[in-house]
Amino acid sequence: MKTKAIRLYGKEDLRLEEFELPAIKDDEILVHIISDSICMSTYKATMQGPDHKRVPDDVAEKPIIVGHEFCGEIVEVGSKWANQFKPGQKFSIQPALNYKGSLDAPGYSYEYIGGSATYGILPNEVMEMGCLLEYDNDAYFYGSIAEPMSCIVGTYHAMYHTTSGSYVHDMGIKEGGKMAILAGVGPMGIGAIDYAIHCDRKPGLLVVTDIDEARLQRAASIYTVEEAAKNGVKLIYVNTGALEDADKYMMDLTDGTGYDDVMVFAPVKPVVEMGDRLLGRDGCLNFFAGPSKADFSATMNFYNVHYASTHLVGTSGGNTDDMKESLRMMSDGSINPSSMITHIGGLNCTIDTVMNLPSIPGGKKLVYTNIDLPLTAIADFRAKGESDPLFKDLADICDRHNGLWNAEAEKYLLANAKNI
Repeated sequence: MKTKAIRLYGKEDLRLEEFELPAIKDDEILVHIISDSICMSTYKATMQGPDHKRVPDDVAEKPIIVGHEFCGEIVEVGSKWANQFKPGQKFSIQPALNYKGSLDAPGYSYEYIGGSATYGILPNEVMEMGCLLEYDNDAYFYGSIAEPMSCIVGTYHAMYHTTSGSYVHDMGIKEGGKMAILAGVGPMGIGAIDYAIHCDRKPGLLVVTDIDEARLQRAASIYTVEEAAKNGVKLIYVNTGALEDADKYMMDLTDGTGYDDVMVFAPVKPVVEMGDRLLGRDGCLNFFAGPSKADFSATMNFYNVHYASTHLVGTSGGNTDDMKESLRMMSDGSINPSSMITHIGGLNCTIDTVMNLPSIPGGKKLVYTNIDLPLTAIADFRAKGESDPLFKDLADICDRHNGLWNAEAEKYLLANAKNI
């Protein structure tokens, strides 16, 4: 079977190609990929090429398919897995396999599987590690953003606090505590707000900061202070760029005691250091945003580490349980991470999108791999619709869903867009 895919050959060398997939082995599964959301990690892998920890050294000779946030349907199942999986089943995938200690992962390391493709072959280790997940939802895009959402779930679970009088760690954010999400209205920050408001271990106070007023207003229109209050959370949005003394303002919101949990969603030295300064006693700082430079560093107050029991954690990706929790919460309507998505496109726009990802405003860029569509902001659908009826109809559909991408819009797009 032929596939069309975006393959990485080296640093900044992505190519859209059509090629023949080999016949599957008894322990492999052939899949039809429908949707893939583009992650900053793919940009980093593209910039670093074989210097990236997950990209093979021989990528120039054996190019890999990029993309790791994908969802689709099973086409053919090798005999080893025939009792567990069936053709026609929808699937999502946890790309962090951790197979025998290896960093290899779909979207970084494999010739025949990655999200930026029409078809691919799942190797045995995906199923061996329980990372091929059955997916029961009408919309494919939720299966794609389950992976980034699992990263958020994982980072909440990684937070910890000490237990008075002992060295036993109490895992998770402090229930009913004071929490700050810094640089928190990008795509992942938006998901973190959703989870904080709707998970089973909520903060009492949640302060979300950024310096982009438009993004703050968008976040506030989706996750309102009223919605948070219904769930027992006092939510405050703060534009720290407009404040003369942001530290004092933030600390005053806690009556001077500081924050129990601080998450940093941008790899920016002043933001990390501000997070450290905002910690209260036994406060936990989570550095969520992965830097692209290996020598990134920031200063931390070690007097407070020693005498105020402040501490630091960092997470990179979620695990399979985190992804299952994400899928479960999406299925029962507890969270709606469609708010993370701001742009829609087809496989044809993937290379330009990946190469320019840091400079493209907005949140998640969602690609439907079997169609030809320019990358388009959902906010621009109405204007594009003046000359293209496809976008006019998509604009009407999204308007019915609070301006967000949704299952109705996906079905319409897949039925009416030009095939790749």
